Amino acid sequence: MSLVQHAKRELEMVGEEPEVIEWYLQIVAKFAEFGHSGATAEHTTQTLERLLRYRNLSPLTDDPDEWIDVSNYFDEEGEVLQSKRNFEAFSQDGGKTYYLLSESKLVSHQTVKKEK
Repeated sequence: MSLVQHAKRELEMVGEEPEVIEWYLQIVAKFAEFGHSGATAEHTTQTLERLLRYRNLSPLTDDPDEWIDVSNYFDEEGEVLQSKRNFEAFSQDGGKTYYLLSESKLVSHQTVKKEK
């Protein structure tokens, strides 16, 4: 069974609408067209997931062009910046450190560099 056939069957089994199934099948067909091996398929799907969720592929930096001022949305004192590269990253020190909404820890660029 091809990946497209598998996708069609699974989508039909959950009762997805025909026009939505067709949309998914176009994407699955394009993905399958590349002829991925198991390893490249896994890497590609992980990368696509990050991109589709507006997540960064490389570490965030303190480059001012990567941040937007969203202070007017917060009651806190001082500047609050949101990353243009990862919507869940916020900083209060010009992007030198930031926190992610999905995590409870503060991330610094020194930490990111050490983890490489």
